[in-house]
Amino acid sequence: MANALTAEEIDGLEPSFLGPTWRRNPLGAWELPRYTLGWQIVGWCAEYLLAEDGGPWKFTPEQLRFVLWWYATDETGRFVYRKGVLQRMKGWGKDPLLAVLCLVELVGPSRFSKWDTSNAVPEPVGVPHPQAWVQVTAVNQSQTTNTMSLIPSLMSERFKKTYRIKDGAELIRANGGKCRLEAVTSSYRAIEGKRTTFVLLNETHHWVSGNNGHKMYETIDGNATKKDSRYLAITNAYLPGEDSVAERMRAAFEKMLEGRAASIAFLYDSIEAHPKTPLTPESLRIVIPKIRGDAVWLRVDAIIESVLDTTLSASRSRRMWLNQIVAEEDALYGPAEWSSCYRDGAVLRPGDAIVLGFDGGKTDDSTALVAIRISDFVAFVIDVWEKPDGPQGDGWEVNRAAVNSTVHETFALYEVRAFYADVALWESYIADWAEAYGEGLAVKAPGTNAIAWDMRGSLQRSTLAHERLMRSIFDTKLGHNGDLALKRHALNARRRTNNYGLSFGKESADSPKKVDLYAALMLAHEALYDLRTRGKKTKKRTGRGYFM
Repeated sequence: MANALTAEEIDGLEPSFLGPTWRRNPLGAWELPRYTLGWQIVGWCAEYLLAEDGGPWKFTPEQLRFVLWWYATDETGRFVYRKGVLQRMKGWGKDPLLAVLCLVELVGPSRFSKWDTSNAVPEPVGVPHPQAWVQVTAVNQSQTTNTMSLIPSLMSERFKKTYRIKDGAELIRANGGKCRLEAVTSSYRAIEGKRTTFVLLNETHHWVSGNNGHKMYETIDGNATKKDSRYLAITNAYLPGEDSVAERMRAAFEKMLEGRAASIAFLYDSIEAHPKTPLTPESLRIVIPKIRGDAVWLRVDAIIESVLDTTLSASRSRRMWLNQIVAEEDALYGPAEWSSCYRDGAVLRPGDAIVLGFDGGKTDDSTALVAIRISDFVAFVIDVWEKPDGPQGDGWEVNRAAVNSTVHETFALYEVRAFYADVALWESYIADWAEAYGEGLAVKAPGTNAIAWDMRGSLQRSTLAHERLMRSIFDTKLGHNGDLALKRHALNARRRTNNYGLSFGKESADSPKKVDLYAALMLAHEALYDLRTRGKKTKKRTGRGYFM
């Protein structure tokens, strides 16, 4: 390959290091917290817990630094971090490390007690929580099993005797039942209001709306806030667009880094390969030892064989073995392209001049109404109606009266200059909207109806409209206000090539990953394009100010 990178160039593609674990001070030494319970915890683990070979438990240097930071305190003895994320490549050892920390939280010196002033630098002293309640949570049982199954082999006979352990598959009791460690799956109602002292969130890249992952996370955070306790999530690189808890936590962390959100006590620790890393054997032999950190048990040759297996997608290999957050190969956009269009502080205000796009469904597909403000080309979700996940979605149909009312309300609140709506399933409503507002629009849809824009009527027209939208996004001419639902639908959209160019669709006909907001965005964008190229000037319309 003429453009292949040399070994020196590949070695120069430095990974991204997020969090303090791999941070060095100006002298090149590891940066460590000034105050931490971590050193005492490390000694306690060596005394009471067992390694795989039956000897005393030992942390790798990388794991040790993470433990020191996770148990860092300020000068008052309060923990620096109240929640955290540990993101590493598959096989790094997240489950064994967190199984150890769960036992620390159960009966180890995990809480600040006092200061040891016998040395020149005071040291915090830890004690066990008297009524520890530790939970290992996940959205399916196999995920909790990954952690819980490791715990029996970690407990030495001294540990069991000292802390009077009564162990089981899903519940471990200690100190006469005063302390407990339990596994919980997918039942956010079952954990609501529990007085937990520490929670492990396992594989949060699988926690999505459809399996109640979002509600689990919200409940865990609420319980932790009430009890002033902490929680720690472990995850692999997530798939962008799934709107997983892992994706939401990363987005929140990046907002903090960018100064777009208040800095909170949030530890995020990750090592990710450089985006330009080639998936070649030569490259992987250089890069993987950097990404795996101290997890020397991960065999580079075995990983290379998996990456080169053509039955597995390259994007999956990047997420799994390079810890890179990348979209599927046929995705239209990745998180970077979409984030580059973000307009901080953008707010749609009554009276703004806008164009609208509408894509309607009935039962399974979502119904979406999207606006683009004419003055600055920023997109806003007016509303979206989506089928609820789980049993609540059984027999669900979109509330057409609510949709109709929202359309009329939008015309009353804003100066709507153009409105394109896909006609499928909504012909009668679109006819009514055109009759009510068509004359006041500065540009009209092709055909006899001023609003009706049949996406299936002309493949060529739809494809060209989509390519115009893509150019606006890639050139960052179109903006958005960070709406998460719009982001999810845009990142769900997949490439569909035809004789006229590049169109889009769902990943499969029966996929639950919706793209209707993206379709509505395309229609709004096309209305904006037509308004700018052939729109007529109109007097400001007062509109119909009623609701139906």
